[in-house]
Amino acid sequence: MRDIAHDDAMAETFRDDPQYAVDFLNAILADGDQAELLIALRQLAKAFGGVQTIAEKADLNPTQLYRTLSSEGNPELKSLSAILRAMGFRLAVERVKAA
Repeated sequence: MRDIAHDDAMAETFRDDPQYAVDFLNAILADGDQAELLIALRQLAKAFGGVQTIAEKADLNPTQLYRTLSSEGNPELKSLSAILRAMGFRLAVERVKAA
């Protein structure tokens, strides 16, 4: 039995089940944890071809994308939308019940 890193396991899961990736991202966005979002986006980038491939599809500089997805990253809405679109996802707004 081989042992794989957590990021590799998550990337494999996202690749095999894109709906799980959608649900996972939505849960993170609901919590509002930016650090967790950046980790998930790095794992998703790995799942969908790697940072270089995602950067090309999103029309972003690969170095910029690495920085954007780093733990200190702070992606702009335009970049975040481009990154998600390159992976086959998009941002959306959903009405929620008032608390």
